[in-house]
Amino acid sequence: MKHKAEAPEKLKVAILTCSDSKYENLKKGEKINDVSGDLIEELIKKAGYKVHQRILLPDNLVLIKEKVKELLYLKDVDAIIITGGTGISHKDVTIEAVNELIEKALPGFGELFRKLSYEKIGSAAILTRALAGVAKSKAIFCLPGSPNAVNLAVSSLIIPELTHIIKHAKE
Repeated sequence: MKHKAEAPEKLKVAILTCSDSKYENLKKGEKINDVSGDLIEELIKKAGYKVHQRILLPDNLVLIKEKVKELLYLKDVDAIIITGGTGISHKDVTIEAVNELIEKALPGFGELFRKLSYEKIGSAAILTRALAGVAKSKAIFCLPGSPNAVNLAVSSLIIPELTHIIKHAKE
């Protein structure tokens, strides 16, 4: 608990939504309904953290990897939360884009997320590849695109431990 008491409080979070359909709507100038991204923003602000920026990208491995890499080198970003693209279809490439950027994996995040998901949705929880890790002194979280999954991960796992993770990542 001593570590949590010494952890930084005013963290800045970048939120990245990966979705072909939302990205196409954006390109057409249509209204975007990013429920999961909006929910992450709401929960992060409610916890007292600042949202550094919101980003929307298509399910494109190269674009996702480039954007995450860019965010890792920004001094005023402490954490990156990504929603979407963590499933098992051919277009789900978020995990592949982020995995090789992670310097230290946090396997407990995915394990706990799947356990909590199992309690809510049963065996379908095996379809998620939720991931977390640390790179360049920043926390990275990859979440499913489902608002229920986002709420579960952010409320139950990320917010309670984010300052603790960042404190150790910066050591």
